[in-house]
Amino acid sequence: MRTTASFELFPDAPSERVMARARYLTREGRLVDAERAYRDVLAEHPDLKGGWAECFELLRSQGRREDALRLAESARAQFGDSAFALALKGAALIELERYREALATLEHAVAADPDLALVWHELGYAAFRLGDGNRALLALDRAFGLEPHTETLRLRGRILRDAGRYQAAEVAYEGAAQAAEHRELRASAEREIAATRRYAFYAPRRPDELTPAERWFAETGTVVLASDSASDAPDDATLAAAFLDLARDSGWRFGQIVALGPALPVWRTLADALSAPLVTRTGFDPAACPLVVAQRPQPADAGWSTITRAVAEYATGLVFVLEQATEPAGAGADVIGVLADADGRRTRQVNGGHALSEALHPASRLAGRRLKIA
Repeated sequence: MRTTASFELFPDAPSERVMARARYLTREGRLVDAERAYRDVLAEHPDLKGGWAECFELLRSQGRREDALRLAESARAQFGDSAFALALKGAALIELERYREALATLEHAVAADPDLALVWHELGYAAFRLGDGNRALLALDRAFGLEPHTETLRLRGRILRDAGRYQAAEVAYEGAAQAAEHRELRASAEREIAATRRYAFYAPRRPDELTPAERWFAETGTVVLASDSASDAPDDATLAAAFLDLARDSGWRFGQIVALGPALPVWRTLADALSAPLVTRTGFDPAACPLVVAQRPQPADAGWSTITRAVAEYATGLVFVLEQATEPAGAGADVIGVLADADGRRTRQVNGGHALSEALHPASRLAGRRLKIA
């Protein structure tokens, strides 16, 4: 949860101007140059708390936890045991997974200034990581009362969702979307709303009680055909047959089958069963309600990215892969045969009925798609 620089510590216009270049470089993804610019700002304006917070955030967002802690210690040397400096140190300790130390540090920060929203927000996050959801929510309520903030609502939504309180979590995320000042923040909150609705599909079970395939659907909206209990891992033919069953039950009719990557025998089987021509990427027509198929996602392939993006943008057809590595998530597929780890396909059992319900869910990746040829 990266939030430290989100709170308006000193929103005066002069301080905003001196950080303009560093912010621009951050937005452009030039993180090395951005860090250098922030450190130049701190050298010239060492009392500018916003500069310290944003530089800390830059390090935190890159997972540079030790560097973030060193910066927090430098802020403490500048500001002493102020609530702000202690909040930075507490946030750094959270990233280092030293949660009890972080909580103790943030409690000292509260004693120094009980009216600084940033401190209560980070304290809530530390309590959450320690598994104390009730204390976390109370701290976030205090933070929001002091300074209504989108990030506080997002964290509140996450805590409530992890507890299986899906309706309350959705309300929190909707508040975050409405309060967002920038398009990116609003889009992020809207993605969390959709994920929360997918998690609610499995109520009353909490997220930590779901199978990996169920969690994949909840997090990404992508349907996984194979569930998590079987004696043998499904082969390509079994997965292709499961997809055919799903397509028939859903009433999908495709205008073409576009095979990417290795030419597998199952692609001809799919094409014959669906009565659609089998073509390569050069024959791809986004308006033809294509079924794009591959053995696994190919995010490093520019052609893969172009075609899967076109399917999503045209909202016509879908992308089916036989297997998907459990990391990283989100590689463009709409339906996955089976999740796989470093040792290959996990042992799974195909569960067509559940896949059909997920495919028809109003928050799935397939919602709003045209999946029948005109």
